[in-house]
Formats: sequence, structure tokens, C-alpha cells
Amino acid sequence: MLKDQNKYSVLVIEDNEGDSALIEDYLTDKIAAPDIARARNLREAKLALREKVPSFQVVLLDLSLPDKSGEELLSEMNALCREIPLIVLTGYSNTLFSIRALSIGASDYLVKDDLTAASLYKSIVYSIERKRITLELKDSEKRYSDLFHLSPQPMWVEDLKTLQFLNVNAAAVESYGYSAEEFLSMSILDIIPPQDVPMVRETFCVSGQSQGLYRHGIFGIRKKNGDVIKVDIQSNVISFRGKPARVVLSNDVTERMRYIRAIEQQNKRLREIAWAQSHLVRAPLTRMMGVIELLRNFNHLDIDREQLMDSLTDSAAELDELIREISRKTERIEVNADHES
Repeated sequence: MLKDQNKYSVLVIEDNEGDSALIEDYLTDKIAAPDIARARNLREAKLALREKVPSFQVVLLDLSLPDKSGEELLSEMNALCREIPLIVLTGYSNTLFSIRALSIGASDYLVKDDLTAASLYKSIVYSIERKRITLELKDSEKRYSDLFHLSPQPMWVEDLKTLQFLNVNAAAVESYGYSAEEFLSMSILDIIPPQDVPMVRETFCVSGQSQGLYRHGIFGIRKKNGDVIKVDIQSNVISFRGKPARVVLSNDVTERMRYIRAIEQQNKRLREIAWAQSHLVRAPLTRMMGVIELLRNFNHLDIDREQLMDSLTDSAAELDELIREISRKTERIEVNADHES
């Protein structure tokens, strides 16, 4: 019969010599070269767990040791074996206690009288894999939790149907002024200006069941101090504590929109200046060019020279005033641009 060639490092915590020998036989029956260590009591188990480098892959625990037993022993061992699957081996079949043992943290609960080499091997392999997946899940959840809570941008989780806040990060609390408790007593509609509520209801309803990233657009958000800022909201549908929810990222675009408005105003003034240059300036300039042409041919025409000079002076004065006005408008654009920035 083929044996498992993988390396398994096993700590057997058992004070009964016969049970310990039987467990070793079962292990060697299914595993080619198990690395087995034994502890006869809790004190030896603690010592073995401290000294073993790298740590054991699995711990087999008898619940009746000379120095501690039962639930108290299981709780203490579970605290020592946080990253190691802990399989309980006992001579007592107690369904209620087996459920309790699993809730405390045991990976499996095996009755010695029903134990076989196959059932022990299967329990070890399954327990190691379940523990690996559980640890990876916890690590993944911690990373995502850190991304949420440590994000420099405001983020929150809201109920998909009621839009009630379910969780908020520190950036949202700091940016909007509401405490975490205040957020959790409100919905997103409570901090949206009245004029934006219909739009928010419509867009959130349309995207309510959509999967993937969804950009809701730009809305107003009212801070606790009454200030209203503009935010660009993006979200994704998730499951939060067993219920459908939406994780939302909020990006403050108030300054960006103010800058865009300033640029639009400046462009409007520049268009006005361009129109003045192409229309208003051309009129006195055309008159001046006409007067100059008349002066060139003055000797051949019956025209009052003083009248021509007065017309030339008036046109020059009008042109000068137009240029000064254009200059003043240009200066106002520069001042406004400095103020907006």
C-alpha cells in the first residue's frame, strides 16, 4: 500500500503508553516518515511547542492529562496552537462536548474507540488544509480591513436596500465631522443636500444589484458643520456580515470643480477680449487708415485738413481706450487665476 510521502511533524499529547503507541502505529501506517514528538502532560506540551522550530503541523491532544483536563485544558492548548490544527482524541463520546470543543477551536474531535489509521490520517490531512485556508482567509480579511480603515480617502459600507451606514473608516469620520456612532445611526440620504436626494435615490437604485465597480457621479455631501462639498462616488457590491451591501469610496472634488469653474470664467473673458479685438478695435483702426489715405492725397481733394486731423485724433483716442480696457480685463483674469489657485 502506498504511503503519503509528505513530511508531517506531529505532536502527540498523551499520558497513556498504550494509546500513544497505537497512535504512532496508525501514523506510520499511512505516512512514510512522520516526525512524531510526544508530551505526557501539559507542562511537557508547552515546552515542546516553545522549542520546536519550525512548529508542528498538527497537535493530537488527549483531554485527560495528569496536570489538566477537559474544557480548561482545551482552552489553554487552543491559545498555544493558534496557527496549528488541534485534534482532540478522547475516550468519551459526548456529542454536546464535541460541539463545544469545536466551537472553542478544536479542528476535529475523535473518539479513541472508533479510531482507525484511515480516519486519523484523513482527519490530519483535512485539518491541516482547513487551517491553512482559514489562516489565509484571516490574512486576506485583515489586509482588506487595513485597506478600508487605513485608507486616506473616506470610505464606508452601506446597506444595499436601505442605504444605512454599516461601517465607516477613520478618513470619513475626520473629513465629514460625524463620529462613527453618528454615522451608524444614519443613511447616506441624511448627509446629502435635499436637491441631490432624488438623483442619489435614482442612481443608487439603478446600480443596486450590479456587480463590479460602479461610478455614481458627483454629488453634494453635507458635513456636520454645515459645509457642503462635492464628491465623486464609486462603489462595489459586497456581502457584509451576511447581508448585501455596497462599499463606497468618496473623493472630494470641490477644489477641482471650483478650479474648472474659474477656468471656464477665464475662457469666457478671453473670448470677450478676442471678440473686442476682432470687432471693436477694427472700427477706429479702419477709420484711421482711411484718414491717413486722405491725408496722402490732401492736395488733390477739397477737404478741411483740420477736420481730418480731428477725426484721426478721435479714432486714436478711441483705439487707446479700447486697448486700455482689454489690458484691464487681462489683468483681472490674472488676478482671479491667482486667487483661485
